[in-house]
Amino acid sequence: MFTLFRHRAYRRLFAAQVIALLGTGLATVALSLLAYDLAGARAGSVLGTALAIKMIAFVALAPLISAQAHRLPRRVLLVGADVIRAAVALALPFVTQVWQVYLLIFVLQAASASFTPAFQSVIPELLPEEREYTRALSLASLTYDLESLVSPALAGALLTVVGYHQLFFGTTLGFLASATLVVSVALPSPARTVVPGGVLTRATHGMRLFWRVPRLRALLALNLAVACGGAVVFVNTVVYVRDQLHRSAADVPFALGAYGAGSMTAALLLPPVLERLRERTVLLGGGFAITALFLPLAALTCGPPGSWKWPALLATWAALGAACAVVNAPAGRLIRAATAPEHRADAFAAQFSLSHSCWLLSYPLAGWLGATAGLPAALAALGAPALLAAVTAARLWPAGSRVRPPREAVAAPVG
Repeated sequence: MFTLFRHRAYRRLFAAQVIALLGTGLATVALSLLAYDLAGARAGSVLGTALAIKMIAFVALAPLISAQAHRLPRRVLLVGADVIRAAVALALPFVTQVWQVYLLIFVLQAASASFTPAFQSVIPELLPEEREYTRALSLASLTYDLESLVSPALAGALLTVVGYHQLFFGTTLGFLASATLVVSVALPSPARTVVPGGVLTRATHGMRLFWRVPRLRALLALNLAVACGGAVVFVNTVVYVRDQLHRSAADVPFALGAYGAGSMTAALLLPPVLERLRERTVLLGGGFAITALFLPLAALTCGPPGSWKWPALLATWAALGAACAVVNAPAGRLIRAATAPEHRADAFAAQFSLSHSCWLLSYPLAGWLGATAGLPAALAALGAPALLAAVTAARLWPAGSRVRPPREAVAAPVG
């Protein structure tokens, strides 16, 4: 996997991604402390609203930005997004009102909604060989998981010597370093077909690509399964650890770490697996595994108390992390194979927007329903659509469909 770093352009872009992710992780910790300073006991509602704003920005703006992205060279788009994010991070320590936090978060996430799909669309052009691109996807998945573990630890270490406001300055430096690395790389500039019509027509082009290609429709369904399984972990881990198992707050990171460990393990093992098995087998296997894991989770939730529950929770979380990674990591392969290079940016923007719309649905179900009706009701409300999504994906993705190599790929159905 690490032989990828022989490619100078990829090596620098990967470093830019890692540095920006670390900066984002520092900002996440600092933002929670800032929210507490501004709102006290209402900090949770402030953070919840900020997360909702993030998802809305991702869902609504990524396709719109992609529709206008042809007007700018990709390097200008990526660097501009990093500079905007750096400016927002630099401004956050000086806010004094909650509404200012919301406004700056919206601007920050709008910049991320332009950066991430454009960045994802560049990598398959830098690494045209499928084996290398598969390894790059697994490495990206591994990087996100490591960031979720390393950033909180780094933030905790820094907070022993500086105040939380200085973490925002670290975030600013991270985004500026990312922009510098992007500037140093010559990015490929494939001809991009401008879809005729207005902004709305161009903005929905990627979504229409998803609808026309059977395996991309299946990927959309699997995004929902991932969101249902992941929402249980990210929203309700603290409820399981503190209320269900009556363990200390210090055990919450261990439970989340189990999810990350499972995801990292799957990311490391996926490249050789994808060389032997078809994408359909792997991704549908991940989708059905997510659904199946709701059964031990229900037993954990409703079963009698006992010392068995803590290791059972860690094992279930690790398995969920692995199953979600099995779906997420190879998604780029499907998009690359199913779309022509000139349509790829729109397709990645659509995947970015549509996958986050699934999270926008699953987060409230996991949080609000769990708080009002209890965890069993939340599990049922998430498990049912996860199962429906996996079954739908299997029906939408024909078993005999063939994945064409990128040079033959088109934006029309191939299955």
